Amino acid sequence: MFIRVHLWLTKMLGSGLIQGLAVTAKNLVGSFHDPLRFTTLEYPEQQPKLPENYRNFPFLVTENAGDPMGTLRCVACQICEKECPPQCIYIEKSKDKKPDATGRMQIYPAVFDIDTSVCMSCQICVEVCPFDAIKMDQVFEIATTDRFSALLLRREQLAKPNEYYHSIHPTEATEVDARLAAERKVAEEKAKAAAAAKATAPKPAANAAVAGLAEAGRPGPATPATKPIPAPTPPQPASSNPAQPPAAPSAEAENSPPAAA
Repeated sequence: MFIRVHLWLTKMLGSGLIQGLAVTAKNLVGSFHDPLRFTTLEYPEQQPKLPENYRNFPFLVTENAGDPMGTLRCVACQICEKECPPQCIYIEKSKDKKPDATGRMQIYPAVFDIDTSVCMSCQICVEVCPFDAIKMDQVFEIATTDRFSALLLRREQLAKPNEYYHSIHPTEATEVDARLAAERKVAEEKAKAAAAAKATAPKPAANAAVAGLAEAGRPGPATPATKPIPAPTPPQPASSNPAQPPAAPSAEAENSPPAAA
């Protein structure tokens, strides 16, 4: 009799409908005793456990929770501001520089604002950031009494430590930290190699001093001797100079008689 009823139901209703009713009945019974099948939570006393890939609005990663403004990864390159489709990010660069988490002097964002009333959580700012300084948060309780000033998140509100990033995105944060550690190690090795090469290279000042001493001891090029200026000679008498012609006779000599032989 049961087989006949089963065959009749299968023929009239179809096997797919029977399987669907069976799954529904299983879930209905399991929802009373199986925690994995509970469909409701006593919110807000019980907070839901969000999946790791869930994202809401961006936040800024800082290396040290004790000094969030001094160890921001952001260097105010403004790439995220330019690539943001709704243009909800506003950045102003600092006029000075200060050491970052690695000790390098960097420009930092004097102003970093995100308007969450415009942000559409597209994650483009995270993808284009070359310093892994901005990540997506999981905070979804954003109800406020003022939709203008309360939804504009400032730099101090956006800065959160790297430990918080690990707590909400552990897999992604571990991969990012490993990559940043490798990049910093390569940069340190290059800096050490450059310092060693600079220490072993001869100093330019010493070379210049040695070259100057060599030039001072080397004889200079010969200069042509100058001819002495001859002293003025006194005028000589006419008789003593054979090249000078004899003087013309005077008028008295012409009128005087010739001397007797």
